[in-house]
Amino acid sequence: MTQYPRNWLDWARQIQAISQIGLTYAEIPYDRERYEQLAALAVEIFSHYTGEESVVVAKAITTQPGYVTPKVDVRGACFREGKLLMVRERDDGGWCLPGGWADVGDVPSEAATREVQEEAGYNAQVRKLIGVFDANRSEPMAANHAYKLVFLGEITGGAGQPNHETDGVAFFGPHELPTLSRARSDERVLAECFAHLVDPQRNTWFD
Repeated sequence: MTQYPRNWLDWARQIQAISQIGLTYAEIPYDRERYEQLAALAVEIFSHYTGEESVVVAKAITTQPGYVTPKVDVRGACFREGKLLMVRERDDGGWCLPGGWADVGDVPSEAATREVQEEAGYNAQVRKLIGVFDANRSEPMAANHAYKLVFLGEITGGAGQPNHETDGVAFFGPHELPTLSRARSDERVLAECFAHLVDPQRNTWFD
């Protein structure tokens, strides 16, 4: 079996970002031509390692116009009797903290409580920020570089109810975690959540 370099995604992502930023600001035709060549090279790398058609890759990695910045993933960590609320994702069958991409105009903490309600059926109130994680340092997320904001929340009402994105809602202790949707909630994020439950005065984690 062919062993691919693990950092190909970082290389391709950086090349794509350089090309897109360059095309945003370049005024000299010669420079624009070179940035277009870099963009084509990034597409070729993504296509080669993922098996996706070039036209599909090109569309996926150019959805964010202008200066390329990380996306923001917002998650809510809520506990009941020492166990962590998690949802099972329909698309991969793995479990994670309820959450997702923040929308334009969102207040981060309000986005977290909305995601808990929509994906798990519970109402919650944010108590503190657990941490700011560089999601790509532990699990590459397709072509996107992402920051993950994880908030500690307190359940105030509602009942377990999945939605169109989730098909399971349950609580898990630190030693009974299920199969994870690791791109959404990996082991180090969950460990930090439990650490904040044990120590309410624990400092906010940041990468």
